[in-house]
Amino acid sequence: MGSHTDSTDPKATDGHTPKGGAAGDLPTPAARAGREGLRALLARPGKALIGLDFDGTLAPIVADPEQARAHPDAVPALAALAPKVAAVAVVTGRPAGVAVRHGGFAGVPGLEHLVVLGHYGAERWDAVTGTVTAPAPHPGVAAARAELPGLLDRVGAWQGTWVEEKGRAVAVHTRRAGDPQAAFEALREPLTDLATRHGLIVEPGRMVLELRPPGMDKGVALTEYARKIGAESVLYAGDDLGDLPAYTAVDKLRATGVPGLLVCSGSDEVTELRERADVVVDGPAGVVRLLRALAERLS
Repeated sequence: MGSHTDSTDPKATDGHTPKGGAAGDLPTPAARAGREGLRALLARPGKALIGLDFDGTLAPIVADPEQARAHPDAVPALAALAPKVAAVAVVTGRPAGVAVRHGGFAGVPGLEHLVVLGHYGAERWDAVTGTVTAPAPHPGVAAARAELPGLLDRVGAWQGTWVEEKGRAVAVHTRRAGDPQAAFEALREPLTDLATRHGLIVEPGRMVLELRPPGMDKGVALTEYARKIGAESVLYAGDDLGDLPAYTAVDKLRATGVPGLLVCSGSDEVTELRERADVVVDGPAGVVRLLRALAERLS
């Protein structure tokens, strides 16, 4: 899929390369389902849900996830758009509080309609209250975490890997290894075995393998929140394998009569999203341009 320029629309641009252009420009999805999703969002924004991944979508990917921060123009764009739609939901594998801090979402005028669904929806932070609600952690996460150092040492993949503590999950990053892809492949099977023994699953991503509890993913989180607010259209933007369930959720919502628009924050590392997306933009900067263009169109 992808997008094309509709010469009949003076505000349309090429969704694959949205560099430059007027702030109010919007890409025209090539597929009919995407066009219907965008049309529904623009027609009834007060019933629209904007769903967004964090890392790679609102924040550039960096070697150390603790240094990831939202694109400098992301919060202003969100603050301009959020009051005009039913809700903005940041759907992330990170703990909700971490995403809030790294995103700079707290206490921002205009973001009252924003929520962060952290740990794939297991946690929820509401901008209105500034609080996080969540169930008790899965005991398997602590057990798996305790075994990780020995496992990494046995596999011989300790050098250059980095373990990220995520509270309700634990992730092993290989981006800083001498051969990131080789380390990723060497760890996939032993980490899957470890996860299975402790009742967890492994979520692969861009040079990262995350061990987390089953039952929640971005698709479940997005669907549940869309139903909770009675969304009549849904936009979802993501960049990684963990966003595929959200893409599938939008497809299922479309099948039930809820129009949707799928946006890929372009990445050469993950092609699956690019192939399924209605619109492909140029990373977090492109996502910001799209959000700003939507806000201006709805002014």
